[in-house]
Amino acid sequence: MTIRTFSWLAVVVGVTVAAVGWLGIAGTLAILVGIACVAAHVAGNAIGTSMRDATDRESPSRSDPAVLVPERQPPALLERGESLGRLVPVSAGIGSLAGGVIGTACLVVFVGSSLPGAVLGGFSSAVIGGIGGFLIASFIEVVRSAFREADQAEFRPQPRQPLEG
Repeated sequence: MTIRTFSWLAVVVGVTVAAVGWLGIAGTLAILVGIACVAAHVAGNAIGTSMRDATDRESPSRSDPAVLVPERQPPALLERGESLGRLVPVSAGIGSLAGGVIGTACLVVFVGSSLPGAVLGGFSSAVIGGIGGFLIASFIEVVRSAFREADQAEFRPQPRQPLEG
């Protein structure tokens, strides 16, 4: 190990020890996870860009007339950007209301929290309940759309391809 590498290692260890002393182990781990996420994001973008630049942009139909390229189909329902319907905001509202009431009640009954603590905890529980309601309703709506589209595609006549012999 060279002196330069050793110096950088000493700096990193010193900064980490100082961060643990100042922020505690949980704060230091949170910062390290954040740095790792940013590094993974940057690495993913770099890898994706290099893969995109390395691909062959020439269409196979232009270079080889024997290759059959399927006709372009209209976009599927899940490929289009459409509203998820009325179910999602209603479910998010119900989840938010239920989360707030249940969270506040649990804080008051089981923990014996003060009024400001119960209000803050109830608000946090309402946010989590709203996110949960949104996620569940979105999942149900996407599954319903996928089943509906699959059912319609099952009865749609498929174009026949000429057989090569």
